[in-house]
Amino acid sequence: MPSIAPLDIDGHVGHVGWLGETAFFGDADGVLHRLGKQTGSSEVHDGLLCLAIDPKRQRALTGGEDGRVVATNADGASEELALEKGKWIGAVAAAPDGTVAYAHGKFAKVLLKKGPKSIEHERSVEALAFAPKGLRLACSHYNGVSLHFPATDSLPTVLGWEGAHLLVTFAPGGDSLITAMQEPALHGWRMADSRHMRMEGYPTKVKSLSWSAKGKWLASSGANAAIVWPFQGKDGPMGKAPLELGTRADSLVTAVACHPTEQMVAIGYQDGMVLAVRFEDAKEALLRRPGKGLLTAMEWDQRGKRLAFASEAGDCGIVDIGD
Repeated sequence: MPSIAPLDIDGHVGHVGWLGETAFFGDADGVLHRLGKQTGSSEVHDGLLCLAIDPKRQRALTGGEDGRVVATNADGASEELALEKGKWIGAVAAAPDGTVAYAHGKFAKVLLKKGPKSIEHERSVEALAFAPKGLRLACSHYNGVSLHFPATDSLPTVLGWEGAHLLVTFAPGGDSLITAMQEPALHGWRMADSRHMRMEGYPTKVKSLSWSAKGKWLASSGANAAIVWPFQGKDGPMGKAPLELGTRADSLVTAVACHPTEQMVAIGYQDGMVLAVRFEDAKEALLRRPGKGLLTAMEWDQRGKRLAFASEAGDCGIVDIGD
């Protein structure tokens, strides 16, 4: 069985990310814990709500209940990028060139080189995602997604679908946009013509999404197996059945993380167990036995040798699968 470096944190941990050889774990109280090459912790918020990694500038971006947007590097040094007094920063994202976007209430704000740009929406912005080239920003909200070119004054493109869209992600090739909804379903659009994609049948709300290495598969939580939708053709998953990997009758899948190079997904469960499962033949490998609490987030490092996992009970750590 792979080795595990444990990190026991007092309280709910909902966010993980990697900067080089160092894994970041964000707890609900606002502390960023680091494990790996640069181990330590630093209090960055009075209540942490979101985390994203900026690989271009090698920093972890966080937003909190204190209205602050903070960048923290691998050795724990932090810098405040923005302050919205009295607001909660509910989402943060980084473009490939290091441009930062964040959201509070109905506003998405983008920190451009020429200065910050504020974009108002009719409803609260729930999630943010930059397109793979970084020129376009997707803002999900009630009844759809708004697509903006922040560096221009052009009007947004609105992709509509009734309901609340709580997560948003572009396919790695940029040809599809997918959201996870308040109801137990995914919705998507083909970017070429805005054709709808509807992915239903989940018993619970989807809280975790992850694209495979080449964007051929989209893994999701929300069932007793990882539901993995095929995106090999131009119509995406329409008319095709998903893979159901790592099925367990007694525990729901709560977090998924596709391997960065192999056609494989790490699956985290309600009871804290982690499996690695191949797409091709559904072969399973146990990475972690059940723990104290539900797994909230997982992320592979860039080389795909170590998997960081976070738990609502605070029993976190890194699984090292070796060479």
